[in-house]
Amino acid sequence: MRAVPCVVIAILASHVNAALVQSPLASRPSAVSARLATSVCMSGVQRDDKEGTAGDLVSTPRRVFLQTAAMGTAATFMPRGAEAEGKGAWKQVSLPIATENPILFDIEFDPSNPNNGWIVGNKATFLQTTDAGQTWAAKSFANLDPEEEINYRFTKISFLGGEGWIIGKPAILLHTRDSGASWERVPLSPKLPGDPYGIVALGPGRAEMSTSAGAIYTTDNAGRNWKAMVKETIDATLNRVSSSGVQGASYFSGSINSVLRDADGAYLAVSSRGNFYLTWNPGDAFWVPHNRDTSRRITAMGFINDRLQDGLWMSSAGGDISKSAAKVDTQQINIDFEKTQIRSGGYGILDINFVDAKNAWAVGGSGTMFRSKDGGKSWQKDKSADNIPTNLYKVKFFGKTGYVLGSSGVLLRTV
Repeated sequence: MRAVPCVVIAILASHVNAALVQSPLASRPSAVSARLATSVCMSGVQRDDKEGTAGDLVSTPRRVFLQTAAMGTAATFMPRGAEAEGKGAWKQVSLPIATENPILFDIEFDPSNPNNGWIVGNKATFLQTTDAGQTWAAKSFANLDPEEEINYRFTKISFLGGEGWIIGKPAILLHTRDSGASWERVPLSPKLPGDPYGIVALGPGRAEMSTSAGAIYTTDNAGRNWKAMVKETIDATLNRVSSSGVQGASYFSGSINSVLRDADGAYLAVSSRGNFYLTWNPGDAFWVPHNRDTSRRITAMGFINDRLQDGLWMSSAGGDISKSAAKVDTQQINIDFEKTQIRSGGYGILDINFVDAKNAWAVGGSGTMFRSKDGGKSWQKDKSADNIPTNLYKVKFFGKTGYVLGSSGVLLRTV
């Protein structure tokens, strides 16, 4: 198996005119499925003090990294509300979005400052709240040309202790050390296996990044260099174990539908065709593929209580929901799941959040929302989004406050 060249991920520390991020799609090696390097080299970026420091950029209006967009002429995006009949536990939040039918990809709050939150999406959608999600303001990156910025899809954001990270497409990685007051752009190597898919802030200068090829990297110096945690990509793993009994592995198209990380650092990925899934635990050299426990294709999967050892949930075509038992043995190819009681009407369930041992929420197509009060054994319909023409695809809780993201720029918040 041919080795992948050492991946270089250099940080733009203070020189704002350093080389911009290159997309992995531009000149990716053909042997994407080759064995990953065990470490990532550092590529230095020379600083020119005459160009100013990051602090100088914040104080100079023409060169400030982050600025509040002038949204006076932008219409406030607010379709017909969910509270018309007062039958739900959620209400729709007004958002200052100027583009038509935006897609909101992620929402995040800083655990050290719960009032400070962010939403990212396509068409350069970038919103901030400073009052715990009651109101939102549009933001933009001054170091990105407006015509360039509109082409970005900011897909994931993570904050911890005032330090934040954003990834997007075309491949881009952004980093802040001051709660989002300023941002720096971290160049990515064109040899990165796959596209950046997930990012998790772990502490001062520390983060973990995953890619669409199943590569996982960690940094402890704010992205100056990175260390590979997995020895080979998912594609290489499946080529090696294609005769192991995992159905559909031999038809793997080289892409995965989702990559999720739990609170303990374990990962879960679903193949783009929904015919099998994979898991990875810290310390493992490779991903472990698993058969799906249903004849229907997997729609979505996730962790119960955000921990692999508390179990997995799986939604499948037709709106079914299944749960595994706790203490999952990820070395087994076949993991047992048990169907739960839900009448989804055939609408696909796109995301589930287990708030605690008893309460959980599920969201899906055509404004579908369900609540469970018995740990996911049974589900009851919630009518909060019945009058909103949207598909709901992400539900997240921060403490006792929940948020749901939907198509056409819809944001719901618990009442």
